[in-house]
Amino acid sequence: MVVGVCRLELLMAENHSLKGKRKVVKSLIQRVRNRFNVSIAEIEMQDVWKRAVLGFSIVGNDHSFVNSCMDKVLNHIENMQLGDLVDSEIEIIHV
Repeated sequence: MVVGVCRLELLMAENHSLKGKRKVVKSLIQRVRNRFNVSIAEIEMQDVWKRAVLGFSIVGNDHSFVNSCMDKVLNHIENMQLGDLVDSEIEIIHV
């Protein structure tokens, strides 16, 4: 079993309230779940309205498949242009 875990940080400079941030984050999470069938959630900085820290994970049986899926999810999030991708960390664990 291969588990891919990613932590990413988005800067949403155009956002001006927590309500606006939550709307954007909720939409982003739902769109990623629907398209890629991954586990994704906001994991840090819930009370900071200019930044969002998300985490997602993928489980598979092949290292290259998991790595490819992780890259596709990151590219999709970046291409949605809901915020600037400031940082991302990927870890792939073989169990």
